[in-house]
Amino acid sequence: MASRSQSLLRKLPSVDAMLKESVVQEMLTDYGHDETVAALRAALETLRAALLAGEPAGASAADSTAIAAAARRIVQDAHRPHLRRVVNATGIILHTGLGRAFMPEAARTALSTVTGYCNLQQDLETGQRDQREDCLRELVCGITGAEDVLVVNNNAAATLLVLAALARGKEAVISRGELIEIGGSFRLPDIMQESGAILREVGTTNKTHLRDYDRAVSPQTGLLLKAHKSNYKIVGFAKDVAIGDLAAVGHQHGIPVVDDLGCGALVGLERFGLPHEGTVQESLAAGADLVLFSTDKLIGGPQGGMIVGRRDLIARLRSHPLYRAFRVCKLTLAALEATCRLFKAPDCLSQTHPVYMMIGKTPPEMEAQAGELAEHLRQHHSGWSVTVSPEISYLGGGALPEEGMPSFAVRLEAPELSAATLAHRLRLAPVPVVARIHEDSVILDMRTVLPSDHADILAGVASL
Repeated sequence: MASRSQSLLRKLPSVDAMLKESVVQEMLTDYGHDETVAALRAALETLRAALLAGEPAGASAADSTAIAAAARRIVQDAHRPHLRRVVNATGIILHTGLGRAFMPEAARTALSTVTGYCNLQQDLETGQRDQREDCLRELVCGITGAEDVLVVNNNAAATLLVLAALARGKEAVISRGELIEIGGSFRLPDIMQESGAILREVGTTNKTHLRDYDRAVSPQTGLLLKAHKSNYKIVGFAKDVAIGDLAAVGHQHGIPVVDDLGCGALVGLERFGLPHEGTVQESLAAGADLVLFSTDKLIGGPQGGMIVGRRDLIARLRSHPLYRAFRVCKLTLAALEATCRLFKAPDCLSQTHPVYMMIGKTPPEMEAQAGELAEHLRQHHSGWSVTVSPEISYLGGGALPEEGMPSFAVRLEAPELSAATLAHRLRLAPVPVVARIHEDSVILDMRTVLPSDHADILAGVASL
């Protein structure tokens, strides 16, 4: 064995010799000289170390074709994108770790049309420069009833911009029960401090009355702010103030009233069997001067923060220096325009929008889908326990945190693997499959698994 290894070591080609091989010439064309040479050296060093360690190797191990193939694999792995498509089998529709919303086909198509030059800030009729939200203004204002619209890179930026532009050096009045902290340690009091606004808390954690706001108003008041509680809920002996009542106080004193809705529904969720979530339209109709919300949650588009409301206030935001720092690119606007257009036909959302298609899935549909997938999985691993079970799935993204939706899932148990190990290996599949674990079972929840995902799940299981 040692003599064979020594013989193979002597036969290893040099990098210069390898560069003359036709298969390596293709690598030079695809990846350039430096990366190709680095990959060849790495492949040769790996093989040399294995031979010196006495690891068994065939006669072809030192062949230039085999070494070139190993080098190509090295450079291909280095070029593999970090961000990859995954199968979301968690049952959480707006999964923050997986990019939140599954964007509609219309949005994905729109992205491909504007990657080159586009009329981002040019009026094609006049040839003059215009505002980048012009592509959205008529559409969004028509859907919501707002006078104008502004888009920034997320809802935290929208909140910071509004506070800085309208309340820097003045008081921003808010209920103590709405001083939220959400994912990623986003804390509303911290945002207020960064904006230069002065936090003025009113009420108590569980109860805030209209009179609390009224008494807080003074010449120092910059705005009245209402914030959606997002991922928590106060129940029992609790009271808060409706946006319409708060707007009446603001209008009486000539103070802007801002409603931070968080998820930002553009359609009533009750049509999909969920509890009602206040919509942007309802907030504006109730008298809010500005409404802020995310564009990648219940709208289901790209990440962004949308601000809609009074034209004069939007103009003040647009002229603020932070808007330039927070504004979004052409890709975001194109995808957002295409996504918002779907809300002109809310009765069709369950067919045109993946988020609402997932919300609208019925238990019988998911049970049938789970049964079909389970049957195919049993064929791959007859020794595994593969069963269909009722489960509870969630909307996610801070929307309706306590409202579970009945679902069905495929439960996997492998005798030779723990659930954690099985879930880990599925995440490393050619198309990663992200599942959840419960009671030492891997759960593939059909709420978020599309029928088109079945082939990738089966391929992932087959690769284990």
